[in-house]
Amino acid sequence: MEAQKEALQRIISTLAHKNDEIQNFIETLNHTLKGVQANASSVIGELDEEFDGLYSILDEMKESMTTSIKQAEAHKTQELQNQLSQCSKSLENSEELLEFATRSLDIKDTEEFSKAARQIKDRVTMAPAFRLSLRPKVSDNMTHLMVDFSQERQMLQALKFLPVPRAPEIVLADCLVADNSVTISWQMPEEDNKIDHYVLEYRKTNFDGLPRVKDERCWESIDYIKGTEYTLSGLRFDSKYMNFRVRACNKAVAGDCSDPVTLETKALVFNLDGSSSHMNLKVEDSCVEWDSSGGKGQENKVKGKENKGSGQITLLKNNTSGTPSPKRSSVSLRSPLIRGSRDRFTGESYTVLGDTAIESGQHYWEVKAQKDCKSYSVGVTYKNLGKFDQLGKTNTSWCVHINNWLQTTFAAKHNNKAKVLDVVVPDRIGIYCDFDGGQLSFYNASSKQLLYTFKTKFSQPLLPGFMVWCGGLTVTTGLQVPTAVKTLQKNENGLSGSASSLTNVAQ
Repeated sequence: MEAQKEALQRIISTLAHKNDEIQNFIETLNHTLKGVQANASSVIGELDEEFDGLYSILDEMKESMTTSIKQAEAHKTQELQNQLSQCSKSLENSEELLEFATRSLDIKDTEEFSKAARQIKDRVTMAPAFRLSLRPKVSDNMTHLMVDFSQERQMLQALKFLPVPRAPEIVLADCLVADNSVTISWQMPEEDNKIDHYVLEYRKTNFDGLPRVKDERCWESIDYIKGTEYTLSGLRFDSKYMNFRVRACNKAVAGDCSDPVTLETKALVFNLDGSSSHMNLKVEDSCVEWDSSGGKGQENKVKGKENKGSGQITLLKNNTSGTPSPKRSSVSLRSPLIRGSRDRFTGESYTVLGDTAIESGQHYWEVKAQKDCKSYSVGVTYKNLGKFDQLGKTNTSWCVHINNWLQTTFAAKHNNKAKVLDVVVPDRIGIYCDFDGGQLSFYNASSKQLLYTFKTKFSQPLLPGFMVWCGGLTVTTGLQVPTAVKTLQKNENGLSGSASSLTNVAQ
């Protein structure tokens, strides 16, 4: 009976998984159908624009050629009219001279006849008619302005759709996810010297495998990539995976997208648990500030968040300046037992904890203090930290403490013991936690200089912990363990940064 139930349960699980795949495929098909219609309309619109452009060019050429013909006609007409006018005047003068010569033949007086003959001779010598060219200055031929469109007609008749570039292939072995950056590499299935550029599209997701259509983020794109590799840097890994696809473009058209690939982008993401923070702390998303008013007006806001059972996380982008990103996203709490399951910190324990427990693996986050912050601590603790307890003063909490009240002091604290650190306090502190390896290290987040390492054995889940007095802290999560930190951790092997007096086996 039990064996049959287990077999049936496996069948049910398989069917449910298959149904989910089919449903996702149906949504993909529907999405593709809509895309076909939208893209067809878009292509027709572009085709109309291209032909309208051709018509416009032909109209401009026709107008220009017509103008040239009319100019040639006007020039020839003017030349011929000038020549015609000259000939008409010459003919008129010649006829008048001819009439005068004819009348002179009737003169009887010898002297008058001689005088008339001399006049006729002089006038004939100067007559325009004898200086005229009796050939037209221009011909009536206009064939030099004729156009042969046979070659262009053949070109237009041979017009066809441009060859669409083939889909690139993403080379998964050459893709790299490290330091909150993703490098994507691809190649063309065959050489294509007409490729002008590539378009890389990506989006965050919590689903492994093929991209889904429903309840997914929109694709973001990076255009005009000239090479076959691109690195997306400064990412915040607040999702488990990222989808990537690439398309090739020539001068006129973009090809199909490559088969999408999904890369794992896991990192620790947590928010500050305002429901249990000290009333003198004002907690908003991933920021905490000292509030001398004692939290009045904040209590109602916190209660409202408790009723919703979820919080808003300010996305902080991993960059060199550590400044927050303006983007925000709602994220469900990973460990609902943490929120609202403990008393508020009180007394002089100006503390707030993270809302996500660390139970295994290697994790990294960063903290930046306000310039005028008088005192603060950053580290980890078991969730049983008492409401009057301070970080580093119990045997279940570890931290570094910075005091700027009278003079700056920097110390590592655990079990109410302190180790003064002879290093400059950095602007941003990086916290590295290797739960399985039993290490908690603090770094200069900018230079990756190792500040201090606790070595112990963690026996319970850990919570990120923060104490602040007269000032504020900003926490950046969604960060991978930096490559430089991984290298330093491998090479540390008990260097002087780890004080044996603070090393213990955690209870």
